[in-house]
Amino acid sequence: MLTENYSSATPVARLLEGSRVYLRPINVEDTELYYNTLFHQEVRRLTGTQRSFTKEQIARYIEAKGQDSSSLLLLIALQEDDRVIGDIALQDMDSLNRSANIRIAINEQGNQGKGYGTEALVLMLGYGFGICNLHRIELNVFDFNEQAIRCYEKVGFQREGVQRDALFYNYEYHDSILMSMLQHEYCARYVEKAKS
Repeated sequence: MLTENYSSATPVARLLEGSRVYLRPINVEDTELYYNTLFHQEVRRLTGTQRSFTKEQIARYIEAKGQDSSSLLLLIALQEDDRVIGDIALQDMDSLNRSANIRIAINEQGNQGKGYGTEALVLMLGYGFGICNLHRIELNVFDFNEQAIRCYEKVGFQREGVQRDALFYNYEYHDSILMSMLQHEYCARYVEKAKS
């Protein structure tokens, strides 16, 4: 499970900060932490993870993400105790079309449904629209992940379509729902609202 506390004596780089969570860069030192989440059965089901990975593959993946200008992978940590509870990523950033994909995982059921994911999404969307100058951010969510669908709709994502039978998991096919948010929708909901 992706939970780890950092000593208060160790300064933690915080890229984005909210009231209850902050988003920090992932480092090669986080390999063990990240690797362990890939074998949490519920996280695997919710994300549709089918493959297995070695620690060496994960270390290379983390290192490559740090060099990849088309993506940003961050860990989600709690403000109260610096405990890492998940990860979030902007991926496939396309500067010509000003679009990207976003994904998030809150890794322990005890941390789900508390608004941490919502806050992390709003922070990352603000970064994508306000810093990276993106126009459109999309995501895919499997039809059985009703809690995530509610979270995305609450944040302001709109359903665009369904990819039928896109995932085969546990002996059955599942649909993938495509959702997106545009920059002006984010601004109307979060930026202009904060100004008034």
